[in-house]
Amino acid sequence: MVWCVEDDASIRDIELYALRSAGFAVRGFEDGLSFWQALQQEQPDMVILDVMVPGMDGVELLGKMKRDPALSAIPVMMATAKGTEYDKIKSLDLGADDYLVKPFGMMEMVSRVKAVLRRCRPAGSAKLLQAGGLVMNPEEYTVTADGQRIMLTYKEFELLRLFLSHPGIAYTREQLYEQVWKMTYMGDSRTLDMHIRTLRQKLGGYGKLIETVRHVGYRLEVPHGQ
Repeated sequence: MVWCVEDDASIRDIELYALRSAGFAVRGFEDGLSFWQALQQEQPDMVILDVMVPGMDGVELLGKMKRDPALSAIPVMMATAKGTEYDKIKSLDLGADDYLVKPFGMMEMVSRVKAVLRRCRPAGSAKLLQAGGLVMNPEEYTVTADGQRIMLTYKEFELLRLFLSHPGIAYTREQLYEQVWKMTYMGDSRTLDMHIRTLRQKLGGYGKLIETVRHVGYRLEVPHGQ
């Protein structure tokens, strides 16, 4: 989960869209106070924090996070305005893991988020999910088939993660909606079937591992010998 703290709604929406398209779960905040309150209930994997946000500015929030033992390990990337050298230096001195200078490109942002997460992750912590030559790294949000990268949407990624985590288990439509969409199943909805179809197509030959269980739902069968 990556949190974006940005008071400009248009910029925040673009950031969230770019990260979501790259496979990240995301959450946005328009001011420092709501972000700080949310931190007391939940902790994200990383924060993109704009320096100039109302309530509490980004530098103040960064300092509070790094002084709190429960929050200090959360990676933080600061977003600073062009020419504000002091903000960059202050942020790095306080423990920021990286910074972006506005205006910045969304591809650059996503790439640097991935780099920070790799750098801050404890060595050997990644647990791969695998079925034959199909490999998922849940922490890096990557999927490869025989070494070739496969680009999935967030829901496709979460469906595949669930199947790979519990191979051989048949999930009902209700269970899949609850666990992936976080909502109650709508009996006449074709959303799930459409996502399964596109996921199978993107997986190529490995798409056949996702089996339809008649009158139940779907499951993933692991190849023999795995």
